[in-house]
Amino acid sequence: MTAPGLRSPLLHDTPTAQELVEAVREFLASSVLDATEGTVKFHTRVAINVLAMVERELALGGADVDAHRARLAALGYADDAELATAIRTGATDDRSDEVRAAVAASVVAKLRVANPTYLEETS
Repeated sequence: MTAPGLRSPLLHDTPTAQELVEAVREFLASSVLDATEGTVKFHTRVAINVLAMVERELALGGADVDAHRARLAALGYADDAELATAIRTGATDDRSDEVRAAVAASVVAKLRVANPTYLEETS
């Protein structure tokens, strides 16, 4: 099954969405970054980082979303907002270790996409 918003490899030819994002990121890093300065150079770096995040998310193919959904379901909540409300109201106080582990796993999953170097620094 293809994650929402992704092209099915059975329908579309190459390049895939992941390959397109990678190509644009590599072009910006190898050809544009050194040819610019100031604000444009800064925004190019931001674009390179954003595209790297998109690459990492696409590479996971939705497995991270499924795992997050399963963690929430195991706790008995449909989404993060429900869990946050339960934490705020004290409804999870008797399961704090379980909730803490689930939240920590979600933070790690987010960092794997947003900036995996933060995980390396804490290892």
